[in-house]
Amino acid sequence: MASTLTEATDPWCLRPGEATELLRGHPWRRFVVLGDSVAEGLCEPVDGYPDLQWADRIAAELRAVRPELAYLNLGRRGLRAHEVRATQLADALAFEPDLALVVCGGNDAFRSAYDPDAVDAELTAMITALREAGADVITVGMFDVSHSPAVPETLRAGLGERMRRLSRHTRGVAERLGTLHVHLTDHPLVADPSLYSSDGRHGSARSDAIATAETLKVLATHLPH
Repeated sequence: MASTLTEATDPWCLRPGEATELLRGHPWRRFVVLGDSVAEGLCEPVDGYPDLQWADRIAAELRAVRPELAYLNLGRRGLRAHEVRATQLADALAFEPDLALVVCGGNDAFRSAYDPDAVDAELTAMITALREAGADVITVGMFDVSHSPAVPETLRAGLGERMRRLSRHTRGVAERLGTLHVHLTDHPLVADPSLYSSDGRHGSARSDAIATAETLKVLATHLPH
């Protein structure tokens, strides 16, 4: 990535004022986030891009249009999908959200014993409960972190296959349950090393900026513009 590239000049990010226009008139008043470290926010800083992480950025853009928006982020690093459901779903429902972001399964997919059907069941339980409580739900097919230069070559192929399988399965759950789905796994920049942190597990501030842009575009499709 050229050293002069910033969010303001990055062709894959939003232009100033574009987020407000995309979200103009949005109805959401209570936004909750459930998940693992991607939800909590562990992106690595990049010069020219805000340090504010992905879920917080979505909340900030929603609040820019509707200042009274209430926001609760329950995301905690290291959790597998069943742990997210066990430790976060009740609190999320008690918050009475009308918009929820559910992002998990990555820690499951990092394991060679990854069971996609088990993760699907946990996602289904969380999404169904949130939808039945009246919330619109955002799901995500994450960037394929196997492209990170920090991932050892010997692990790259297996991890990539599992991350792509997780993404396919998550999209299938999303289509079946009617979520607002953000598909990042096949993004044109997925193999760009600038999207990944030096720990080989998380993204950079640039990937969070791009994920924010893609998420807001999906939310905009739900609005009567």
